[in-house]
Amino acid sequence: MAENLNVLDICLTGSREDFLLWAAPASVMRPRNCSVPCKVSWDELEALCRTERLQCKQLGVNRANVNDYEVEYLCDYKRTKVKEEEFYLVKWKGFSESENTWEPKRNLKCPKLMKQFHLDLDQQLRKLKRRQIPKKLDKDITSFLVQKAKLRKSLQHWEAHLNQTRNHPGRIFVINEVDLEGPPKNFTYINNYKVGPGIVLDEMAVGCECKNCLEEPVNGCCPGASLHRMAYNDRGQVRVQPGQPIYECNSRCSCGPDCPNRVVQRGVQFDLCIFKTENGRGWGVRTLQHIKKNTFVMEYVGEIITTDEAEKRGQVYDHEGSTYLFDLDYVEDVYTVDAAHLGNISHFVNHSCNPNLQVFNVFIDNIDERLPRIALFSTRAIRAGEELTFDYKMQIDPFDNESTKMDSSFSLAGLPSSPKKKLRVECRCGSESCRKYLF
Repeated sequence: MAENLNVLDICLTGSREDFLLWAAPASVMRPRNCSVPCKVSWDELEALCRTERLQCKQLGVNRANVNDYEVEYLCDYKRTKVKEEEFYLVKWKGFSESENTWEPKRNLKCPKLMKQFHLDLDQQLRKLKRRQIPKKLDKDITSFLVQKAKLRKSLQHWEAHLNQTRNHPGRIFVINEVDLEGPPKNFTYINNYKVGPGIVLDEMAVGCECKNCLEEPVNGCCPGASLHRMAYNDRGQVRVQPGQPIYECNSRCSCGPDCPNRVVQRGVQFDLCIFKTENGRGWGVRTLQHIKKNTFVMEYVGEIITTDEAEKRGQVYDHEGSTYLFDLDYVEDVYTVDAAHLGNISHFVNHSCNPNLQVFNVFIDNIDERLPRIALFSTRAIRAGEELTFDYKMQIDPFDNESTKMDSSFSLAGLPSSPKKKLRVECRCGSESCRKYLF
């Protein structure tokens, strides 16, 4: 009979090949505030419990499933000549690849994994111009299937990490059906600006006293000090022209979190998917839900650095063929946002010369006009499944809603200019109005 065990009672020491399992009954006293780092993963620990027939509530191993083993992915496929019975080579969760076993189809209870395995197999066979599944797969095909399965697992882990890190309601999904590229290296997901050395964010000194900021604003509410009307309507859609700043209610205001003048600070509200593009533009972002026109979608977040530092980093990024530098030149070109290694989902949004997102400068708790928050709003209705894009070099004339001007760092008609993302690479947006190069 399997013994009950608490995960805290398991201590693994030594190497992976030579470990000592110590299991103490719950009644045994343990030293207070004692903790030991585990040398194996959670999955390996679960597999170890099943091997030793130990039950553990935290690991989900109980009397009913202690003898069950979980399929991590399928590696190979074959059919017998006599009875035409189907077999799959199984990679067991928590066990090394050297312990993979051939299992008959009737013994496996993983329909989703089997369906995905055959989708990958059919894709590879079509690529090789083969019509039927052979009774035994070639090594090149099985190698591809294993790499694809490992890629899918790594993307699933990354997706879980992103959703554990995000602080917004909208969920993040990740998919790559184009190649075998996994999660980006040297990239950390953050939710807010990370301030670089020597840069200080000045917090708002006062807040509004409104009971109803939209219908009965006191002294013009938060936008009143700068003679700008409320930026949003009662449905949270932006109604000021691009180039004009947005002043939201802040942490010192009397209004609550449901105030209609709190939109950007609520974060991403839509489920979004990071996906690999098919035309060589790397990763992209598509929405999984319908987005109405003039709706807030996401912020552009990264590390705030000085313009001098941005120039140094820009030279390095130019050699890499891409850059994530975004000038904060609302009043002065002093600071830049670098989202190359620290950023949120906007890091993966591609450029388009005919975009569906527009940039706005937003001020909430920070009163330094040199450091606005960069918010992306929809320029039109966006269908579910459509890729999200913005123009890295767009410059809006506030007196002409249809016109755009490229690469202009000066203010138009005496008004502050819209922020621009620096880019020095060839454009591959594919739109009819594509400018081909962004210099």
